[in-house]
Amino acid sequence: MSTDKRSAGLLLFRVVDTEDGPDTEVLLGHMGGPFWAGREAAAWSVPKGEYTAGEEPAAAARREFTEELGLPVPDGVWVPLGEVRQAGGKTVTVWAVQGEVDPALAVPGTFTMEWPRGSGVQREFPEMDRFAWCTPTEAAERLVVGQRVLLDRLRSHVRGEDTPSA
Repeated sequence: MSTDKRSAGLLLFRVVDTEDGPDTEVLLGHMGGPFWAGREAAAWSVPKGEYTAGEEPAAAARREFTEELGLPVPDGVWVPLGEVRQAGGKTVTVWAVQGEVDPALAVPGTFTMEWPRGSGVQREFPEMDRFAWCTPTEAAERLVVGQRVLLDRLRSHVRGEDTPSA
């Protein structure tokens, strides 16, 4: 049995007009908890979460989007962006969906951990502590490194080019 961790997520996007023609903005979440506090670069992620064997990745992506934002997934066509492997070894499968949500309405899910470490005190933290629409340049700086290729795949789709699956 494989012990590889797998996650699935949804990258919400909208098409905006720029001087150079249509481009995309993506909705990202800043990872919550004390480790990410005060960090911006490479501290944001696609809303995603782990799933277990037997669970469909698309169902997990829908569930995690709703849990992490506290908002329903907007209706729309799911565009497969393929898989990425993050530095920690986790494989993440991502779809893009064109739609709109107001980040100010998000009510993030939470997790509990001992903090400070060794204190015996359990504290609750948001899984993602804030959300923002980002231009491709902003997103490339903010996203964890392993997810940055998803931006290129999405932009290829929006431009009508072939979208790589891996």
